[in-house]
Amino acid sequence: MEKSVAVPDSRLVGRLQRAVIFLGPPGAGKGTQAQELARKYGVPHLSTGDMLRENIALGNALGEQAKPLMARGELVPDSIILKMVAKRIERPDCSFGFVFDGFPRTVAQAQWLGELLRQHGLKQPVVVHFVIDPALLMRRITGRRMCKTGGDIYNIYDRPPKVPGICDTDGGELVQRPDDREEIVAPRLEAYAKMTAPLAAYYRRLGRLEDVDAAQSVEQVSKRVLEIVSKAQ
Repeated sequence: MEKSVAVPDSRLVGRLQRAVIFLGPPGAGKGTQAQELARKYGVPHLSTGDMLRENIALGNALGEQAKPLMARGELVPDSIILKMVAKRIERPDCSFGFVFDGFPRTVAQAQWLGELLRQHGLKQPVVVHFVIDPALLMRRITGRRMCKTGGDIYNIYDRPPKVPGICDTDGGELVQRPDDREEIVAPRLEAYAKMTAPLAAYYRRLGRLEDVDAAQSVEQVSKRVLEIVSKAQ
């Protein structure tokens, strides 16, 4: 059976005219929501991780600078990231806006991005802040299991497979990704909280930050996100 192809909402295409920025800790569901919102409005879903991988695959100057840093597990500096972002936004598919997932990460990046958006004639960004209790987030991440065959995602606490360790769809083995283990997740969440608190405060002072309860269902969060963006329109 063929999968149906998700298509943009014809009533929304061309109407965004701005950047929508998703802020939230790892595992809060912002990636899923960013993809869905981008699909509805017919705009790109942008992430710096994708940009880095694309530039490395292309073998261009920026990719060559980033490749050894990523291979050593080091952070790629702003001097490279910002150039990648600027180049990506110049593409025609970004003319009507785009959805950012995981960028900006600092106040300095946010200020730079704000100026870049003005230069491109886009409206003030909308910032959606995913708020979730750390204990619930830990349960959500550490309970996550992925099918080795088809990539389907389960959660042993909230969305378990019918047979433990086996994918319902194709019978593939379900595994826990190394970075979903508690000893890896806990430091990441602590670092995120410290890094992002000033950024959230910055956007809140500007009146652009909207909180979303990320503990709700995917459908409830999607509805709230769409309400926030529609109100900004």
